[in-house]
Amino acid sequence: MSFIADFLEDTGQIIRQINYSDVEAVVDILASTRDRGGRLFLAGSGGGAGHSSHAACDFRKLCGLEAYCVTDNVSELTARINDEGWESSLAMWLKSSRMSNIDTLLVFSVGGGSQNPDVSVNLVRAVEFAIGCGADVVGIVGRDGGFVRKMSSASVLIPSRNPKHITPQVEGLQAVIWHLLVSHPKLSMNSTKWESLSK
Repeated sequence: MSFIADFLEDTGQIIRQINYSDVEAVVDILASTRDRGGRLFLAGSGGGAGHSSHAACDFRKLCGLEAYCVTDNVSELTARINDEGWESSLAMWLKSSRMSNIDTLLVFSVGGGSQNPDVSVNLVRAVEFAIGCGADVVGIVGRDGGFVRKMSSASVLIPSRNPKHITPQVEGLQAVIWHLLVSHPKLSMNSTKWESLSK
């Protein structure tokens, strides 16, 4: 029982350390993206890819944002990895989607990527490509935020407490944060099923 108590206590402590102003800054960029007719592209690897797929659905359905997960088409993703390489696969997907300066890239990453050492370089290249297009970049990241936090227009940092549980804590709370975003009054346009039934 002590593991359960410690894990959930750490989760509560981490939530209390999240910077509300950072969350609001991400909300404002996403609202501005929708208002100017831009698209939202979502990217991540591993758990971040799963978050991107789920969150793209929520932003489309609940917020009226035209949103796409860059890893949802496994045929295209694996073809690009096979033919062009892992590092450029997400950036080239964005290029084929004609990403422009009215669009936004949202990245889910535990560490935010790094160029030295090379970690999550596919995300680093995607961020570089988006910035080169003049698009906004936002992120929900952990650890020190890495390349994403350094280069983004706004990002939410999920602090670390127990070094043994960085990934599960960050990935779990990334889902909390994106559900907060799609529920925020500046973004939410449509009710979810259970909330609509309770009116």
